[in-house]
Amino acid sequence: MIPGILVSLVTFPGVIVHELAHQLFCRLFKIPVFEVCYFRMKNPVGYVIHEIPPKHYQSILISIGPFIINSILAILIAFPASMQTKLDSTNPFDWILIYLGVSIGAHAFPSTGDAQSLWNYATKSKSSSLLTKIVAAPFVGFIYLGALGSYLWLDILYGAFLSLGLPWILLKYFA
Repeated sequence: MIPGILVSLVTFPGVIVHELAHQLFCRLFKIPVFEVCYFRMKNPVGYVIHEIPPKHYQSILISIGPFIINSILAILIAFPASMQTKLDSTNPFDWILIYLGVSIGAHAFPSTGDAQSLWNYATKSKSSSLLTKIVAAPFVGFIYLGALGSYLWLDILYGAFLSLGLPWILLKYFA
């Protein structure tokens, strides 16, 4: 097995975008951010420490923000390069774009720390409504499932799908 820190080192652009996504959603909701670490060689490799959001939907969106932002950016960054019909004839710049797309997409899944925060703020809070708990609980399960899948390289496969697979499908069926 390759240690997670080493994988994160190789795919560091995705870690940085992941933390930027958390920070972006905090800024969007005007939630004060106390500390940000975009990348380090420790576990966790990045983090955002922020004030507890006043509304539960804000907790949900801050937690799943990286899934939204990283997925969209992975597609947008790699799409032009992966639209090449023969990847063996792409230029080095295309390979850089594909690498960035895969690494950003691979870090789309929120971390177990994100799941823990979401669980504590949106489901265990006394002020959480039943609807909030019903909406937040599947997200927590989804996040833990994604973390479990990372042991099977599903995060890297997800990044590759967004960066290479999706454009191939679109070319095959819509071009």
